[in-house]
Amino acid sequence: MSRFALRNGELFAEDVPLSRIAAEVGTPVYVYSRRQLEDNADALRYGLGILPRVHLAYAIKANPNLAVVNVLAKCGYGADIVSGGEMARALAAGMAPDDIVFSGVGKTVAELDAALAARVGQFNIEIEEEGAILGDLAVARGTRAQAVLRVNPDVDAGTHAKISTGKAENKFGVAISDAPAIYARLAALPGLAMRGVAAHIGSQIADLAPLETTYRRIGALVAELRAAGHDVTHVDLGGGFGVAYRPGEVYPTPREIGAMVARATAGWDVTLMFEPGRVIAGDAGLLLTQVIWVKPGTGHPWVIVDAAMNDLARPALYDAHHEFGAVRPSGTRMTANLAGPVCESGDTFAKAREIDAVVRGDLAVLYTAGAYGATMASTYNSRALVPEVLVDGDRYAIVADRIGADTIMAAERVPEWLTA
Repeated sequence: MSRFALRNGELFAEDVPLSRIAAEVGTPVYVYSRRQLEDNADALRYGLGILPRVHLAYAIKANPNLAVVNVLAKCGYGADIVSGGEMARALAAGMAPDDIVFSGVGKTVAELDAALAARVGQFNIEIEEEGAILGDLAVARGTRAQAVLRVNPDVDAGTHAKISTGKAENKFGVAISDAPAIYARLAALPGLAMRGVAAHIGSQIADLAPLETTYRRIGALVAELRAAGHDVTHVDLGGGFGVAYRPGEVYPTPREIGAMVARATAGWDVTLMFEPGRVIAGDAGLLLTQVIWVKPGTGHPWVIVDAAMNDLARPALYDAHHEFGAVRPSGTRMTANLAGPVCESGDTFAKAREIDAVVRGDLAVLYTAGAYGATMASTYNSRALVPEVLVDGDRYAIVADRIGADTIMAAERVPEWLTA
């Protein structure tokens, strides 16, 4: 059940009318539902409950808002991070250090050392040199880093090319054929406690078959490592589970995911680790906006809203689809192009789409914007950084301020030699 629903002709977030948020906070604004976040987190945990030992680490990159991360910490989730900044957010939001997994292809030496100091629970090593440096840093601190080796299984996830991570030509992980030799060398280092392997083949995955293929290849690697005398106790299977953006789209349910994983990993006898992001946060948020103009166009009118590509970049980056709906739908429909005010032709959310009929001043929403929305926002065209709101029942709180041009310019400097 969605926590965003029409009541007496008006769209609510839980028990709060969106018109109230628009009046009190302004638009555009991201609106998140605490209950939807919890529903999604609980559903995935339940679906994976068929597995003997599971560790769930929320992918901070999907939505790093401190309040959102805090909700998921209360749900018992750890954190999957890819930067020192994400580590700071995870810790500030209440994630236990031992439940943090440090992934990412470009960890700096300073980030590795800071993560060791914070005692994060696991490092996902991307290249052998990274592992060697991590080992040296750990020895210098008188400790050993718990680590796994990320492998590239050369599996096409069947998703958009820009969010595919498991094909041979992608930048992530080491070739699975090279993994046994690299793993053996890393396991011999005194600063590393190698405990397994990791793989992640992409995001917004609709078909479980590529994931099952990946897991079976990882299973064969685990068997080979054990045959060579290595103690494999953890396997990080990543995330990438998709969500529906269009009406009628069907994605695997948590139960279906759990059944497939149980089948593919039978007999492994390891702690299975997962890094869900979008499947938790995606439909737990929307972008609330207001219609500025309805402009005549060739073929179809242009509905110009005050949200833009700097607020929600996914359509411009990936041609991503977000459903558009009126906050107070009249019951009539129109075919229109939907765009924002940014001075780029790419600032277009939809073309020739049938939508709720709207006029200037109407409130509307872009749905399923809780993941990869505000986290990708920018201040392009010197627009304010979009605020964020978390709803909890009949109350809400602003959990990220609107940051305007004056605040942004206060961090900039004109050197004396230009003003002389």
